[in-house]
Amino acid sequence: MTEAAPHRSPRPAGAGRGRGPREREGEGHAAATVGSILLFLPKIVVTALLVLAIADMLAGVFLRYIMVEITDFLDLDPINFFWVEEVGEFSLTWLTMIGAAIGIADRIHFTLHVLTHHLPVPVQRVVYVINHLLIAGFGGLAAWFGTRLAISNSVLTSPALQINLGWVYAAVSVGGALIAIYGLGLALTGPNTADAEEDTVALAAGD
Repeated sequence: MTEAAPHRSPRPAGAGRGRGPREREGEGHAAATVGSILLFLPKIVVTALLVLAIADMLAGVFLRYIMVEITDFLDLDPINFFWVEEVGEFSLTWLTMIGAAIGIADRIHFTLHVLTHHLPVPVQRVVYVINHLLIAGFGGLAAWFGTRLAISNSVLTSPALQINLGWVYAAVSVGGALIAIYGLGLALTGPNTADAEEDTVALAAGD
């Protein structure tokens, strides 16, 4: 005579389930992927702008000091190269604003530790967060006023290339937005472990 197995009520799907390690790991990977894209694409743009600025400078030197002499010697019409100055100015404008934001994300801007590394570690973290929140606020203001400036100048064009000046002033908007994003990201992630250890060693050495 066999003993009947105890009856178990079916467990509702998803009951008692939380976010397991795999789900949390997947969310972490997704956030890391978005962060990598937000940093990788601006670096590609900055690289392209740097190549453009260098090529523009070389073209300007060639046209000014070589082609002018050739056209004068051959009695030909001079080559118009006034566009060289505009290309250089516009590319350097975008390069500066996006490059400043990348410098914040990569923590390569110059910093001077006068007092903070003598403070307790929890206080250092608070100062770090406040500092990057201020950076993010500055980026937000730059994005806001840069957008207004771009809109107000969108009816104007550059003299040589006839480029809408709104695109030029939009560099402030894009750079400010990136600064705000990177500043908030650093404020949320906290100080780098390597930097904290370096400050601790310097404090222990009496630096």
